[in-house]
Parts: sequence; C-alpha cells; structure tokens
Amino acid sequence: QVQLVESGGGSVQAGGSLRLSCATSGNIYYPVRMAWFRQAPGKGREGVASITSARTTTYADSVKGRFTISKDYVKNTLYLQMNSLKPEDTAMYYCAAGVPYGFGWNVMAEYKDWGQGTQVTVSS
Repeated sequence: QVQLVESGGGSVQAGGSLRLSCATSGNIYYPVRMAWFRQAPGKGREGVASITSARTTTYADSVKGRFTISKDYVKNTLYLQMNSLKPEDTAMYYCAAGVPYGFGWNVMAEYKDWGQGTQVTVSS
C-alpha cells in the first residue's frame, strides 16, 4: 500500500499550463503502474494518463499532445504537465497506483490506492 498526496491544482485561463504532483510514501516499490484520472461535475471518473515501472506511457485521446505524465523515482513523485488547457479539462484530478490486473490502464479497478484529488479549473 502507498499513500498518495496530490498538489498543484488551481485556476487558469484557457491556453494556460499547470503541473500536478503526486507525492508517494509507504511501500513505494510496489506500484507497477501509476495514473492520473479526472472527474468533472456530474460525470464519471475517466483515465487521463498512465505510466508503468518500465516508463511506458499511455494517454487518453482528449489529452494527447497536450499533457505529459512522468515520474521522478528519486523523489517518488508522479507528475502531470498540462499545457494548452481547455475549459473541458476542468475537473478534480486524482492520482492512482496499483499493479496491472488486466482491466486496462484507464479502468478504476486496475488501481488499489488513490489520492484525495486536486481541483483544476480552466476558464474561457
């Protein structure tokens, strides 16, 4: 099990950038896959991007070319660099960690541990 704490959310105008961080503590060696999910008001939680321990990355089509997921293995911190933000990116963003169960990178059941979330608001 790991503890995950997100930070870096805020309010920006469309076209702006934010970098989210997810500090990891506890059993830092177990997460084979980590990911960012988001949930907009009235909508389900959707996968944004994931990264494996082999540093393989996957992105949702809606963020490809704009968002970059990365992990600093010395600081045990997961990042999400978000550029060219759009109003439709407005959501609560969550960090998740787990081992692959085979459900798919963007399925919530794939992940055992979750952070509390950080709010991102993009105005037009």
